[in-house]
Amino acid sequence: MSAHIGIIGGSGLYQIDGLTNITEHNVDTPFGPPSDTIFSGELGGRRIFFLPRHARGHRILPHELPHRANIWALRSLGVRFIICVTAVGSLQQQYEPRHIVLPSQFFDRTSQIHTFFGAGIVAHASFAEPICEPLHHLLYEAGTAAGYTLHKGGTYVNMDGPQFSTRAESETNRKLGFDVIGMTNLAEVKLCREAEIAVATMAMITDYDCWKVEEEPVTADAVIAHLMANAAAAKAILAQVVPRIPAEANWPEHRALDSALVTDRALWPAQTAENLRPILARFL
Repeated sequence: MSAHIGIIGGSGLYQIDGLTNITEHNVDTPFGPPSDTIFSGELGGRRIFFLPRHARGHRILPHELPHRANIWALRSLGVRFIICVTAVGSLQQQYEPRHIVLPSQFFDRTSQIHTFFGAGIVAHASFAEPICEPLHHLLYEAGTAAGYTLHKGGTYVNMDGPQFSTRAESETNRKLGFDVIGMTNLAEVKLCREAEIAVATMAMITDYDCWKVEEEPVTADAVIAHLMANAAAAKAILAQVVPRIPAEANWPEHRALDSALVTDRALWPAQTAENLRPILARFL
């Protein structure tokens, strides 16, 4: 079976243009409902599944996002590659609003834990290199060829929100060498690794956070103005990348659980194993 492609749309990206043969999927998961209906369609000869992270109309705060339900639902539909599009603030001068950063690392400043495991099944997934490098590179090639300004690599620091940073927090993150800041993407990337999904992120810069004292402090109005421009860039890049993603799931990320599962198979609680069937099917 062909490995499908998932796209998680961030702030400003609530739909994908050019989809044909569109179907809708309302998926029940053991972790509750996903953020919204998942839309499936064909783009560039491939089947993709699109999920608006904050729901159409932007109705879900970052800390309210049902990350486990979102990734479980996409995995249950056969998704093995995910591109996350996410709005971020810049922590470095060279990353300007409307530039795109393709982070390769993450730093967790949240108070949340995101895992599919527990309830009798223990797993510790390797996460030293959180982003899938081949997918990361495809995004960079497509974006630069299309004329957009992309920065390959860098660290995304994830905060809880929903308020933006204080100046003290922003300056500290900047001095620590972090590149962009957001409120959502780390959980998605962690769960993709556990779900054996190859993932890469397009971090779309909306502002300079608030460390840049000569700039006005970040406001929702300023962010939204850049969001609209960023959405157009994301759609153009996705249209070029989707046809180039392999049809088979045979990258290292697609076997991430080979070295992660700790609990002996004979001890797995039946209900936990059933809840995780889309993720653990090849072990059952």
